[in-house]
Amino acid sequence: MSKVRVHAFSISLDGYGAGPGQDPENPLGVGGMALHRWVQGTRTFQTMFGGEGGSVGADDDFAARGNANVGSWILGRNMFGPMRGPWSASDESWKGWWGANPPYHTPVFVLTHHPRPSITMQGGTTFHFVTGGLEAALKRATEAAAGKDVRIGGGVATIRQCLAVGLIDEVHLAIAPVLLGTGEHLLGGIDLLALGYQCIEHVPTSQATHVVLTRRLGPG
Repeated sequence: MSKVRVHAFSISLDGYGAGPGQDPENPLGVGGMALHRWVQGTRTFQTMFGGEGGSVGADDDFAARGNANVGSWILGRNMFGPMRGPWSASDESWKGWWGANPPYHTPVFVLTHHPRPSITMQGGTTFHFVTGGLEAALKRATEAAAGKDVRIGGGVATIRQCLAVGLIDEVHLAIAPVLLGTGEHLLGGIDLLALGYQCIEHVPTSQATHVVLTRRLGPG
């Protein structure tokens, strides 16, 4: 059965999924890159971006699980790029942070208020820009996934929106041993217990603490 899931989403010890001051030079905010140290050295990460080698072990296992059985992705617009408002002529040349061959290799549905033609990239990634809201994006992503999982890539606001309305079946968080102090908080004001989530896995490593949450379908 297909799932809607978040995987390998990194947060700080104090709960922030991005630091303050996000801009083209700091797409994850000041200090935000430190959240992802756990994955950057893994074999899975190196392979995804054309490298060789990399570490194996629990961190790599979790990174690899994130790619399994994924048929499509949903991203918030901020995850696609730093521009805001209507797409300008110069924005049309922007095709994401990842170069000519993004690591998705599936259809990717980008939430936006402003229409833009789809962009086909190398490696099987096509970016589709959805102006009809989260439910419209999820409907299209589910159809495109053809029975596989839909992965919600972020950012923080998009995941919060999905959690608040109970759209996410499974969440893997990697809690990095760093403090950001401010930025975009992932879970503030969201009652996960009331929404039916439970922790089914908890694995500490030297780089992160991995937590997997699933949503109960019935009373519990």
